[in-house]
Amino acid sequence: MAETAGPDAVETYRRDGALHPLRAMPADEAAALRARLEAAEAAAGGKLEGGLKFKPHLLYPWLYDLVCDPRITGPVSEVLGDDVLCWASNFFTKEAGDPAYVSWHQDATYWGLSGPDICTAWIALSPSTVASGCMRVVPGTHTEQISHADTHAADNMLSRGQVVQAEVDDHAAVDVVLEPGEMSLHHVRLIHGSRANQSNDRRIGYAIRYAAPHLRQLYSDEDSATLVRGEDRYRHFAPEPRPERDLDPAALDRHRHLLEVHTKILYRGTHGSLGTVPG
Repeated sequence: MAETAGPDAVETYRRDGALHPLRAMPADEAAALRARLEAAEAAAGGKLEGGLKFKPHLLYPWLYDLVCDPRITGPVSEVLGDDVLCWASNFFTKEAGDPAYVSWHQDATYWGLSGPDICTAWIALSPSTVASGCMRVVPGTHTEQISHADTHAADNMLSRGQVVQAEVDDHAAVDVVLEPGEMSLHHVRLIHGSRANQSNDRRIGYAIRYAAPHLRQLYSDEDSATLVRGEDRYRHFAPEPRPERDLDPAALDRHRHLLEVHTKILYRGTHGSLGTVPG
């Protein structure tokens, strides 16, 4: 796999706020990761929910290795710079026939980070198609932060059911269709969302949130991140160690505290609950 997006692709990202598809790994490797995820889900008694949905790379070594994979961090570094942190990650999984959807939103809205030098790599572990509710993006909408309203709608997959307070031209939206092992990159301010899964297979995407190290967390002194490429000369975030094994007790203790920190950041000024993730 190439560990570069290339200059033309980077220009597309800067213009549109998104880039897709990029081949991150062979399809059989993605299938193996899906099998590991589904084994972890079986051990947990169901889909990774609640606290397990938050930064699972700090609980499973194979996910920690994935967020550090140069086939992913290489293209990311071309849009963020040589030094890259992983600030968060989470699965967006829609079951076959699931009414769950993602409303039009910008990722940056409640994250509390000091700037927009943030990129999400969205990695498909199953086919992400129009029928299965693939991500949809509105190119060129990443130039400014727009206010949002919280809906807390039952079937909305976002932490607060947030929706952008602006007219969104649905006809301008582009479907981000990905095969297993492919990924997309999108800017933290890009307006995007997705529809329900009407296919007969699960739609599994792993969203990894990468940030430039010069950013700060504005609402906590306890935020953390994983250095995945280059060096961190700023030390604005506490480092995150690789877990020794799946659901290692020491890793679970650290993770529990970080979940509390992130919940306070995401739900500042509201009555949020633990178990949420950055939407």
